[in-house]
Amino acid sequence: MSYKTVLVHLDTSVRAHPRLETTLQLAKRFDAHVIGVFAIFEPDPRTFEVMAGTAGYYEQHAAMRREQRGAIERLFHAELKRAGVSGDWIETQERASVAVPRFARCADLVVVGQDDPTDPEAYVGDHFPETLVLSSGRPVLLIPYTGFFAALGKHPMIAWDGSREAARAVHDALPLLKAAERVSIVSIDTARGEAYGDRIPGADIAACIARHGVKAEVSSSVGAADASAGELLLSRAADLNADLVVMGGYGHARWQELVLGGATRTFLASMTVPVLMSH
Repeated sequence: MSYKTVLVHLDTSVRAHPRLETTLQLAKRFDAHVIGVFAIFEPDPRTFEVMAGTAGYYEQHAAMRREQRGAIERLFHAELKRAGVSGDWIETQERASVAVPRFARCADLVVVGQDDPTDPEAYVGDHFPETLVLSSGRPVLLIPYTGFFAALGKHPMIAWDGSREAARAVHDALPLLKAAERVSIVSIDTARGEAYGDRIPGADIAACIARHGVKAEVSSSVGAADASAGELLLSRAADLNADLVVMGGYGHARWQELVLGGATRTFLASMTVPVLMSH
């Protein structure tokens, strides 16, 4: 197994270029084809038509977006050529939360950015990253909105709890794990009254990936009563100096409400290193 098609979501945010750089580094490492999907948030022009004095603003905004889109497309092709990587550019007028998951299903890995509350251009729709994780059926590599992460994957940390989602994430991450210099498996037991012996220990998944040539260190601990699993895992990743976290993405859609697991919600909001999530 390898990553032979890597899809990256591009927009007009300041983090679009660093996100593309990370994608190209992965594409070079795995000899992969890159698909750049340009999807942004476009307000309904009819909203401006009924608001006095705003029609001119919408036209100016649309013209600026067209100029930005052209610049990003030119950058995409120039960076592909510089990196010696093949790729395709796709532009869609659909909502990103609809279009990107559909295109993602024909990719081996999807690269997107964490929501950036400081950059209005990073907004492409409500709950875009989590919707992509839950609906694409593919592993999603989430890049934090701060920092630069071109050489990620030297020391991945697997957040292991024995769940279906965690197992999916570990196997989806195997190409990165096999190329890593060091791999850590961390289990945090925050269950109250649950028999720990009923859960799959980290040693079992370590033995599984060892047959793929991945040697991993295993550690587990009992979380404090007032700490969440997500906070503990973030702290553990920092202690280990991990440059990637591999974890299951937990959640489901209930009517129009997106219900996320606690650790998933914590990482989406507070990640400090890239996170590979699978659902």
